Order: sequence, then C-alpha cells, then structure tokens
Amino acid sequence: MLRLYTHPACLQHDPGPGHPESPARLAAVLRALDHDRFAALDRVEAPRATRGQLLRVHDAAHVARILDARPGDEALVLDEDTRMSAGSAEAALRAAGAVVAAVDAAMAGEAAHAFCAVRPPGHHATPDRAMGFCLFDNVAVGAAHALTAHGLKRVAIADFDVHHGNGTQAIFEREPRVLFASSQQWPLYPQSGGEDECGVGNVVNGCLSAGDGSYAFRELWEGRLLPRLRAFRPQLLLVSAGFDAHRDDPLADLRLGSEDYAWLTGKLVDIAREHAGGRLVSTLEGGYDLAALARCAAAHVAALAG
Repeated sequence: MLRLYTHPACLQHDPGPGHPESPARLAAVLRALDHDRFAALDRVEAPRATRGQLLRVHDAAHVARILDARPGDEALVLDEDTRMSAGSAEAALRAAGAVVAAVDAAMAGEAAHAFCAVRPPGHHATPDRAMGFCLFDNVAVGAAHALTAHGLKRVAIADFDVHHGNGTQAIFEREPRVLFASSQQWPLYPQSGGEDECGVGNVVNGCLSAGDGSYAFRELWEGRLLPRLRAFRPQLLLVSAGFDAHRDDPLADLRLGSEDYAWLTGKLVDIAREHAGGRLVSTLEGGYDLAALARCAAAHVAALAG
C-alpha cells in the first residue's frame, strides 16, 4: 500500500509574490495526484512534528526562532531566499510531522511506501539556520526519529534534487548510522556537495554539469550512488524528492525528463525491497516549473505504487 501524507496548512506558507517556492507548487502536485490512476492511494492528514522531534536535528534557538515567529501582513525575511508568513510555522510542523508519521507507518507495517506532499521543503535547513526556502529539515527529522524511536542501525537518504542537500549532510556527516547519497548540479547553490565531501565515510556525492541529461544522470546513479546504497543495506530508505533537474525548471540547467525520475524511483524501490522490508518514505523537495513538477511527481508516485 502507498500512503500519501499532506495537509492544507502546507498551502498557507506564503513566501510572497513572485517567490519560486509558492503554494501553487503543492497545488499542482495534488492536482496531478487527484486522478483515477491514483484512486487507491491511502490519503492521510499529516500530523504536527513535536518540538522534541525537531530538537533531534536542530538546535533549540533555531526551533524557537521558527515556531515563535509572529510574521504580520508582510513576510518575515530570514535570508534573501527564505521567508515566513503567518501560516509558515504550522506548515513547517506539518511538513516535518508527515515524514515522522510515514516512518512510524512503515515501521509498523501499515504502509511500506509513502509520499509526503508537503512544503516548505527541507533539505537545505541546517542545525541552526533556515535557508534555501527551507525552515526545518524534514527528511532529517524523519531519519533521526527512525534512529531514536525505532532503534534502527542503518538509515539511508537518497537525494536527487538538483541542489545539494547541504542541511541534511551537515546534520548527519558524523553519524555513521545514516548514509547520505546525493546527486546535484555542480557548481550551483548552495555551493556544496563536492565529491570530496565524504563525512565519516557515510556521505557520497555525485556531481553533474550544466547541460547533462538522462544518460549522465543514470550513469551516475547506476555506477556510483546505487551501489553504495545497496552495500549499506539500509533498514529504511528515505528520499528527498526534488524535481528541479527537469529540463523545464527555471532554477537549474540539467536536462532530465519525468521518465528519469520514474526510472530512479524504481531502482530505489528495488533497494528498499531487497534490504529494508520494502520500507521507503519520500518527501517533496524542489521543482519550480509547475507543469514539469506535476508530471514528475506523478511519475514518481506511480513508480512508488509499482
């Protein structure tokens, strides 16, 4: 069974007019999944993450800064890319809480696969800083919950967003129970993710160049990243699912199509089946062309559903 976690609050995070990370992104994804071929999705309302769950990966000052903020009619500017509106704290709690709930469901055998259609995205948020449109690192909150609440010894995170998940890497680069495997355009924001960044042997980065397309992307994953994931034998596989490497995306310069995301998702499902009892939880990250985002998310969810 494939479970879909989302919440209306995630549409209320509004960084302001013209901002690429707009509520229309999630609306486009949800419209794409409101189709007969996805009728069997088990749709569940995302709960809030608790402060305690957030504090496993973020410091107390950062958590308080986000949850206690009181933006007015004007967006609260955290940095040049990252802003909060009146609905942002609730949206961030639901986005992180979705991944925690999906991990719990996977570990309980209720739903082996889950897709968290939530925003704001998360993988740029560091232990002490919101950045890159991200307030809390949703996938990291879920991974830390799997380690702490479920006692797992090997949790893998696969990140195929076009931008490097610097926050996720920073949180876990000294945690050998977590493997972080990531592909990204290089160089590009946030100017991290070089292949020499290895953590304690638990970080594997793969770099793509502007103009690279399907062949280079698949070769990178097949030759470098997927073998490391298999060798790690994860007990749970988490996915930071960003779709901004699509050829139509305005914020990057790769040339992927929706079929590439379907292909990689199928490979990740195979690894989860081989080593993790099928347990795979995916959460939405980037993707800023609305039509491309909708197609890619639908392809990803269809591959998760088998």
